[in-house]
Amino acid sequence: MDTLILNSDAQPISFLPLSAVSWQEAIKYIWLDRVTVLEWYDDWTVTSPNWETKVPAVMMVKDYVRNNRNPRFSKYNVLLRDEFTCQYCETEVTRVNATLDHVLPIKRGGKTNWQNIVTACMKCNSHKGAKIINPIRKPYAPTYFELVNVRKKLPFTIKHQSWNNYIQ
Repeated sequence: MDTLILNSDAQPISFLPLSAVSWQEAIKYIWLDRVTVLEWYDDWTVTSPNWETKVPAVMMVKDYVRNNRNPRFSKYNVLLRDEFTCQYCETEVTRVNATLDHVLPIKRGGKTNWQNIVTACMKCNSHKGAKIINPIRKPYAPTYFELVNVRKKLPFTIKHQSWNNYIQ
């Protein structure tokens, strides 16, 4: 089981991915006095020869953690930016069947970056090949907050019902 980690403003430290740590790491943070526990797993206790504690479900860090406002370039983040939609035919795609397409093909000098990559279904990517076809929406580098807003629309894996109180 994991423990949700919140920033000192009561928001998850990250939504990309959701900030959660293993129970072992959570216990370490408690021991180091870096967090305040907000919620506990009622039915889970860990013990050592000198100490016993319930396992935390939700913790808040005492010192604010600043987020990187420039999200890293990754397949998942491109899919988020494009809202899991093919940028040529507007078909919904999944992580499994989505491909990334170079708007300006590598063969013609295209780079692998935010401004030249879009989400494409396999059919459109295969059909496009090395041709230059403009996507429906021009690719761009999104902000962290744009990606978070899209991510919040998707379901999260909730490890404890109390997480729902903090993921909005």
